[in-house]
Amino acid sequence: MVQPHEPEFEQALTELSVSLKPFLEANPEYKKAFEIVQIPERIVQFRVVWEDDQGRPQVNRGFRVQYNSALGPYKGGLRLHPSVNLSILKFLGFEQTFKNALTGLNMGGGKGGSDFDPKGKSDNEIRRFCVSFMAELAKHIGKDTDVPAGDIGTGAREIGYLFGAYRRQRGEWVGVLTGKGATWGGSFIRPEATGYGLIYYVEHMIAKAHPHLSLTKPSTKVAISGSGNVAQYTALKVIELGGTVLSLSDSKGSLLIAGKGEKGGFSKADVEKVMDLKLKGGSLESLAQDSRFEYVAGQRPWTLLPKVDIALPCATQNEVSGEEAEALIKAGTRIVAEGSNMGCTMEAIEVFENSRKKGGPDSVWYAPGKASNCGGVAVSGLEMAQNSQRLVWSSEDVDAKLKNIMTDCYKICLDAGSKWSGEGDKSAQGVLPSLLSGANVAGFIKVADAMKAHGDWW
Repeated sequence: MVQPHEPEFEQALTELSVSLKPFLEANPEYKKAFEIVQIPERIVQFRVVWEDDQGRPQVNRGFRVQYNSALGPYKGGLRLHPSVNLSILKFLGFEQTFKNALTGLNMGGGKGGSDFDPKGKSDNEIRRFCVSFMAELAKHIGKDTDVPAGDIGTGAREIGYLFGAYRRQRGEWVGVLTGKGATWGGSFIRPEATGYGLIYYVEHMIAKAHPHLSLTKPSTKVAISGSGNVAQYTALKVIELGGTVLSLSDSKGSLLIAGKGEKGGFSKADVEKVMDLKLKGGSLESLAQDSRFEYVAGQRPWTLLPKVDIALPCATQNEVSGEEAEALIKAGTRIVAEGSNMGCTMEAIEVFENSRKKGGPDSVWYAPGKASNCGGVAVSGLEMAQNSQRLVWSSEDVDAKLKNIMTDCYKICLDAGSKWSGEGDKSAQGVLPSLLSGANVAGFIKVADAMKAHGDWW
């Protein structure tokens, strides 16, 4: 089923199959469900022709992978980036299916996007692209069938253009996209949700495994990659709680506080500068003109910092290599949780999981993105609920619901990891359950059971 030109999807499938091995050996009847769930229910691929500011036609490829609807309407973002291809979108949709299951909300899994690059484009060019993209996508989505959202390259501006194009084309106002503006159907806390949810999940990991690393302490040093929405709000939440943020990064390099963490970390004002810069399409390198910062071109932060307690990859897939994982362990890292999807390579995950299996106070505990970053899609689900009721919940209400969802997700992963990691109960030896196994097995069981109830396998 896996094509040789789909490396990202193959990686995601291999990770799941390894985690599921003990469960499938004990429950062989689920092997057929695993075979079936690998195949998307539908893949839509289309061309997008739009006009640039010089009046010339430009063309891009558009996609929507509708992976699994057993638990609800397809739900997942639209990525606009030159790297977008079917392998990446299949991996993202596959992961999204199980991530959405872990939220406890009624959402299936999907993903879409285009190889269009918003960087360097004018507002009018982006608007014309979005209108053309939605002209085809609108035929395949709906509030009860498929509800896309934002992702890399698709922020509030793009969601606005896409929603407007859908509304004009279909002549109806429905909650067919999430991530909308707060004054026209969006939810409070949605921009913050992935980053905030990541920290809420990590707080549970800290409480169980390393309580001395409380994020209320300035001595707790947190390395973050990325500088987009997820990284920004992850950093702001750490700073709000009292921890020290050591790094941010972009595709060109890493931004550190001069002294590499020895002179404190990023302030709220620093992160707000980054937010403003990224809104304008700028590079972090321009901030290095300030002597407080140090910019290291061509490198991610993981090998640059002498001391890291918590590492939070928040940029894109495969952004932590095996070598970088080893460097993090040498720097004293005890918790790694993904804000990005499949942020760690298989080699990096093996390094972290081997450390966990050794047990003891120096072991590393790793959380996969399908669990630790599910807060974003969870609040998207809450946005769908608000749209259906024509209500707007307060920031406090949404934040409280987000915290509860992340708590439940953590407990589900912990319980399933304790039962199905294939290692037995080693808690007496100080070995923590595998959150990787727990997330994969728990998410799979929920989707597979719904599919069986619907007659999708027997």
